[in-house]
Amino acid sequence: MKRRQLFATLSIAVASLLLTAGLRLFDPSPVIAQSKANLLVSAAASLKDAMAEIKTVYQQSKPNVNISYNFGASGALQQQIEQGAPADVFISAAKKQMDALEQKGLLLAGSRANLANNSLVLVVPSNSTTVTNFNTLTDAKVKKIAIGEPRSVPAGQYGEQVLQNLNILQQVKPKLVYANNVRQVLASVESGNADAGLVYATDAKISNKVKVAVVASEKSHSPIVYPMAVLKSSKNPDAAKEFVKFLSSSPAQAVLKKYGFIVQASKVPATTR
Repeated sequence: MKRRQLFATLSIAVASLLLTAGLRLFDPSPVIAQSKANLLVSAAASLKDAMAEIKTVYQQSKPNVNISYNFGASGALQQQIEQGAPADVFISAAKKQMDALEQKGLLLAGSRANLANNSLVLVVPSNSTTVTNFNTLTDAKVKKIAIGEPRSVPAGQYGEQVLQNLNILQQVKPKLVYANNVRQVLASVESGNADAGLVYATDAKISNKVKVAVVASEKSHSPIVYPMAVLKSSKNPDAAKEFVKFLSSSPAQAVLKKYGFIVQASKVPATTR
């Protein structure tokens, strides 16, 4: 009799444990903790300041997405990606580098879009009076002209196109000092190591040590466009696609406009104009 009572008590205890476990297993309450997504964005150096602010804005609504940046010359970033360097998103300062990756099948299909446009300017030290337009670059007083390395820096490619179209490239070529990215060009002019330099309007906007001598005509160079895309090798393609989509949204475009980029007016709230 005692054995039967003991067996019954144990059976009830086991059944209670199984019932409790079952209720926990099928608990419909939402899971609060969310896994972190890490994104590495390889972007043209001219985007550095704008992308830093965009990251802050994005993470206000997506705190579980950790964004890291790799800034550099678009051509150098292209080569890194081709050689297998990890990256989730690529943003170039020219179509050439993005086209090359697309032709090699390295982009996630359907993810490519244009982020913004820019303009090219000739900058000089803020206290300079020697250079007032492109033609004065041929003056003997101008010793050094900073420009991005055309083979890897889109700003350098655009710069050479301008000088070629103005028929002064051969005259000023001995004066050209090549830099690894457009921010190095800016730094050379800021420090006075170069008498002038060819940078984007957005680069000139962030510096109080240089001034714009002249804005290059849009007809004198190829359109300056910033294409972006998710890479096929991305370890977080869904998060990467969400971020690229956000970059085309009004909040992100407003930040880009604030830093001097040319964006689609329809995407920017009227309060930012």
